[in-house]
Amino acid sequence: MYVYEHWQGLKNKHKNIVIGLGNFDGVHIGHQRLIAEMVDMAREINGTPAVFTFHPHPLAVLHPENCPPHLLSQGAKQNMMAGLGVEVLLLVPFNLDFARILPEDFIRQVLHEDLAVQGVVVGYNYTFGSGGRGTAEMLENHAAVFGYRVKVVPQVTLDGQPVSSTLIRRLLLAGRVTEAARFLGYNPFVEGTVVAGERRGSALGFPTANLEIDDGLLVPANGVYSAKVWVDGEVYLGVANIGVKPTFRNQRRNIEVHLLDFFQDLYGKNIKVAFTCRLREEKRFHSVTDLVKQIESDIGQAKALWAETGKQA
Repeated sequence: MYVYEHWQGLKNKHKNIVIGLGNFDGVHIGHQRLIAEMVDMAREINGTPAVFTFHPHPLAVLHPENCPPHLLSQGAKQNMMAGLGVEVLLLVPFNLDFARILPEDFIRQVLHEDLAVQGVVVGYNYTFGSGGRGTAEMLENHAAVFGYRVKVVPQVTLDGQPVSSTLIRRLLLAGRVTEAARFLGYNPFVEGTVVAGERRGSALGFPTANLEIDDGLLVPANGVYSAKVWVDGEVYLGVANIGVKPTFRNQRRNIEVHLLDFFQDLYGKNIKVAFTCRLREEKRFHSVTDLVKQIESDIGQAKALWAETGKQA
């Protein structure tokens, strides 16, 4: 997948561009539906499936106090888009100058003159341009003038519930990772570099990998989770703890994961931890012995889930 920060001249590099517009935070099943429609339209005309999105999130510039945490890191989002068939990603820096562009000018200058798009795919509630005054209907009204097709993807629902990044954030903040996975289309996950911790897990007989992750990334609620952990392309069963380790009166929130049947050095490695089920809330134990017994119970639960659902669950 080609990644660009600017769109000028791309019509000379990539032919018959079909573009999807949106933020795509989480690349959830609604976003996946939009991308699939865009890829299909591009294939019909032997064109280039492309996504136009912003970094940072427009709210981070316009109303930073209201900007939500990200569901995916930028790298994870790009990898997921590439896997869905996106060939060109326009990751455009958002600033106040861009925020002032009139919707009509965006259509004429960016989509038509600079990109020469042959198709545009958007969600039913997509807005763009100064003040968010541009709509899907406006794109449709200009389609004949500028010679592109428009596909407006209707609201995607699951069991009668509209799919949205807001809903997914709410589920994750409540620790409901299994439910969130249904709306995401994959288990929620974090990726990060393993860094040195306090080695308490090793002292207890359960060595853990401590993760350093991107700032601004949404992490599920504090608690203990069964997890799938990817290391060097291989997947392992893990038990992850998110929180402050209250038994030891820590203050700093962190993520650590114990990998079962894994005996290699992980320091400095980048690993992926996908949360499959919340086993329990984080709590303070009266003694280290009680904590060890609980960890053993957590591992037993995780093994049972692993045996029931398999590695690909």
